[in-house]
Amino acid sequence: QVQLVESGGGLVQPGGSLRLSCATSGFTLAYVAIGWFRQAPGKEREGVSCISSSDDTTYYADSVKGRFTISRDNAQNTVYLQMNSLQPEDTAVYYCARLTSYYCSGSPQYWGQGTQVTVSS
Repeated sequence: QVQLVESGGGLVQPGGSLRLSCATSGFTLAYVAIGWFRQAPGKEREGVSCISSSDDTTYYADSVKGRFTISRDNAQNTVYLQMNSLQPEDTAVYYCARLTSYYCSGSPQYWGQGTQVTVSS
């Protein structure tokens, strides 16, 4: 049974940092790409970052480039999203998803339940 479980969200002040974790099970993490997505209230879900399985190539949305870092630990079956210099516009529910491919060009196939990130003073 494929499962993805996000954790690490919370309330943080502007300029602060959080590290999200996506614990996976039911499949071999090394063989698939994983993406992080977010959905703010009243907005559509958007892609934030992705890491491929083939060569750990990473991708970032322009809005988070230089502030967020995605990484993976295949031995721990976990993907991380380090978020620095957080701003109020980063407030959203963050989801991780297993993609349908080794590459970040794949589509989301399985989703986690999400973790809330709130950036506010």
